[in-house]
Amino acid sequence: MRSLLCAAGAAGLLMSTAVAPAAADEPDGFRISDHRITESSGLIASRTHPGVYWTHNDSDDGPYVYAVDSRTGRTVATVTLRGIGDPRDVEAISLGPDGNIYVGDIGDNLGGKWDHVWIYRFPEPKQLRDQTVTATQFDVKYDDGPRDAEALMVHPKTGRVYIASKKQGGGGALYAAPEQLSTSGTNVFRKVAPIDLWVTDGSFSPDGTRLILRSYFGARMYAWRDGRPKDLGSVGVPVQQQGESVSFTPDGRTLMFGSEGENSPVEPVGLSGEQLPESAAGQGPDTGKDGSGSTGDETTLSPGLVKAGLVLVLATVVVTGLRRVFRRKG
Repeated sequence: MRSLLCAAGAAGLLMSTAVAPAAADEPDGFRISDHRITESSGLIASRTHPGVYWTHNDSDDGPYVYAVDSRTGRTVATVTLRGIGDPRDVEAISLGPDGNIYVGDIGDNLGGKWDHVWIYRFPEPKQLRDQTVTATQFDVKYDDGPRDAEALMVHPKTGRVYIASKKQGGGGALYAAPEQLSTSGTNVFRKVAPIDLWVTDGSFSPDGTRLILRSYFGARMYAWRDGRPKDLGSVGVPVQQQGESVSFTPDGRTLMFGSEGENSPVEPVGLSGEQLPESAAGQGPDTGKDGSGSTGDETTLSPGLVKAGLVLVLATVVVTGLRRVFRRKG
């Protein structure tokens, strides 16, 4: 019994440590509490409303976008889009430097059979309240044929729109839109780089120097140079029911990873070293990877990995205590 109590006491101590923020400036995670949002598939931090994230459901929901307060997990505004067709498979959301929100109706549940997909654009509301807004609709095709895609990213400096397709029939890829989207015809997205990842979402850092692409169980960070990605390695991703979304925080120092499901979690993972955006690390193109002139080869554990390690220790303590109790009883 004493062993069990000791294990429980240690477990409680470790649990309180594991759930505490790893750094004072790392934001807390939250849960999306709105019962209407059961398939949160895209996520982007608002630039106008601090602490608010925009999200949307996957398919079969309608022309709706939701503003969620990360401090409470509650929906503080529902935006209904008018002037567009019936959304088919909405998978992604992003913000442009023009102050507009871009919504990617780019999924293809038929495995890449649609001859075109759509992007919707509307101004980010200045007031957080339920409202209906007129959106602009753009027709989209790929230069190498239909693709299933779940990631749409607007570069925060150039305003150019990019789509990352899922890995299929030869691998995934990153596609670039024309410099300006047009409503007068089809916008042809052209392949700019292969992506060896089953991409479910992506996001540019606020300064435009980093691109994160995630899959269900992993993620990779890229440096962004001259319109092309350079792989900087993997990023730890929280274990989630169905990992679907990712967004940088407004300061660029943390990633927020979201999942589908009711009461779905949005969890933070802090960045360090060369994976930090240049503005967050205080680095320029000619400085060291970590902005201090060093090579950046030193190993740095992310807060997410630290928490995972603590949870593993907790589980070991509990199991060991229980084994001792049952051994004595036997």
